[in-house]
Amino acid sequence: MTGHLDVKTTHISFLIFDGFPMACLTSMIEPLRVANEVSGSDTFSWQLISENGAPVTASAVITFDVAAHISAQTKTDYLVFLAPPKASFQNEQSLGALRHLSRHGCVFCAVSGGVFPLARTKLVSAVPLSVHWCYRATFEKEFPDYLASDQIIEVAQSFITASGAAGGFEVALNLIEERLGSHVSTEVACWFQHPMMRKSGIRQITPVPDASFTKESLPTAVSDAIALMQSHINDPLVIEDIAESVGLTSRHLERLFKSSTGHSPFAFYRTLRMKAARQLVLYTNEKISIIAEELGYSQLRVFRRHYQASFKTSPEDDRRQINLYRVEGNISLPSLWTDEAAG
Repeated sequence: MTGHLDVKTTHISFLIFDGFPMACLTSMIEPLRVANEVSGSDTFSWQLISENGAPVTASAVITFDVAAHISAQTKTDYLVFLAPPKASFQNEQSLGALRHLSRHGCVFCAVSGGVFPLARTKLVSAVPLSVHWCYRATFEKEFPDYLASDQIIEVAQSFITASGAAGGFEVALNLIEERLGSHVSTEVACWFQHPMMRKSGIRQITPVPDASFTKESLPTAVSDAIALMQSHINDPLVIEDIAESVGLTSRHLERLFKSSTGHSPFAFYRTLRMKAARQLVLYTNEKISIIAEELGYSQLRVFRRHYQASFKTSPEDDRRQINLYRVEGNISLPSLWTDEAAG
């Protein structure tokens, strides 16, 4: 540990909403705590706040007391939004407080689902925003004018976004390096057995239906085909056109998909579309018929049949169930992938 340092303190306020992911909070606070200890300084201070000053319950059903409400925040260096996707502000006074902080140089930071209430403030400038892959379809539906990025971290002058808890940890490490130097940030990273610092420019690792591999580990042609599928969720391509785009025959692409993923290109594509559909079912209030149309389904009954086959429930029942989860204790969201969905 180095000797005591006389440095200006950076103040960080974590704005938490009911149902926020607790891992995103601890992934930022813990490295900041260790940085203070390693450097022998009070470089970082932090507090928890909520919109109305009331206690907040995380998605893990653990309740946190807070130090203040958002309207009492007249100055803080960083305001970190931690929230589930449906979180939003309930009164105009809160937005007024955010506008005040923005005018006085506060950097807004959002981790995982926190990007949704941040975007809903309409205070975000035209900068890329890191959006977790599992929320991408929902985010682009609600905010078509924002640039959703697949980078783990996006850093702009007044905004920082991170796709998840690991990204939040990286944001904290970058703050530590900026304030205390790379020797401290490296020691903090190693403290947590996390020797690699990922700054901006690193893409998220995205899962595919078989949890034993990721898109990045697949053959190039298959990975490129999946990228095409992901970019044409709402206006699906025919498999023959995908094969031609990656320089293969349909038969060759079929064999390559089967050998590397265990699934046909057609089944794989449908699973991707159903995953996007489920995001919209669970995280928006859009009518099911509209969601079906937006996913390229001309017949609602076909959409319902595919949804039922993928998740063993109808879209209507799935939405009712997740709303019940939210009301009765923020129970974790069911997995978006099932063995049946991948088949």
